[in-house]
Amino acid sequence: MTDSSKNQPAPPKESQHQVVPADRRPADVEMERVLNMAPLHKASDPSSGAITFWRHDPLHDVVRPMADHVIMTFPAEPVRFERRDGKTFVRGMTRPGTLTIIPAGSSSRWDIYQPLSVLQLYLPQTTLNRVASEAGTSGSSDLVERTAQPDSITSLLLLSAADSLEGSAALDTLFRHQLTDLLATRLLVAHIGSPATFRPAVGGLTPKALGRVIERLRSDSDADVSLAALAADAGLSRFHFCRAFKESTGLSPHAWLRQQRLERAMEMLRDPSMSVISIAAALGYSSQTAFGTAFKKLTGETPSDWRKRMR
Repeated sequence: MTDSSKNQPAPPKESQHQVVPADRRPADVEMERVLNMAPLHKASDPSSGAITFWRHDPLHDVVRPMADHVIMTFPAEPVRFERRDGKTFVRGMTRPGTLTIIPAGSSSRWDIYQPLSVLQLYLPQTTLNRVASEAGTSGSSDLVERTAQPDSITSLLLLSAADSLEGSAALDTLFRHQLTDLLATRLLVAHIGSPATFRPAVGGLTPKALGRVIERLRSDSDADVSLAALAADAGLSRFHFCRAFKESTGLSPHAWLRQQRLERAMEMLRDPSMSVISIAAALGYSSQTAFGTAFKKLTGETPSDWRKRMR
């Protein structure tokens, strides 16, 4: 097993800020203005942007320049649309497996003729730059405008965000960090002017580094298990940490933590003195329902049914 930290650059500081022109609104603010509603679901943090899900009415308006890139995919029905920006005019249908990209700073008029379900990622340029730097890519990191372009890989990655938010703050945040970095990597490969080339890297974590990371993951439910904290324990960038952790364990950090929480849940359920709601709280879930949903997804049974069967 090799020590990746000897071969890879130290993680860049997450505190870097991009200089955003004053006329560019935050993407979530502009989308709420255009769609005249709040998203049905939203999850965000400063280091990874935001993921939102909308079900909105027909739209006939201009989307003004935004501070972040907006990446969209469509989970359901095809809907007729038109998009124009003064130079180009696109008419088509939104379909599952397609991707739309509104680069930061661009503006266009949208005409959408029926209600539409859409999942959106708001991606800061700083995140794209960080991933490109950590991965050792060459070339530009400027995204290209896309309109309902077929890309089932990126579409499925983005759709997985809606399926995997489980009501546990630690799990949700770790998954969102992993997903955002993976999506940024995919965008650098497929949706910039000159496709990026990545510097190959091999080897997992050293036993010492892996031990530090596992200790943090096994700690109390309110401990900081963000991707940045885990990568710092390993002395690696977020990009290289995810690769090295999976090389060492066979699982992504999120999958490992989810499995560990499941094992703890089963251990607690064997104790008849502990209620399901107290177990949910101890494991960091937002509610008993959220815990039950996550438990059933992994085992096929509700916590109560599993407990009865184990007696």
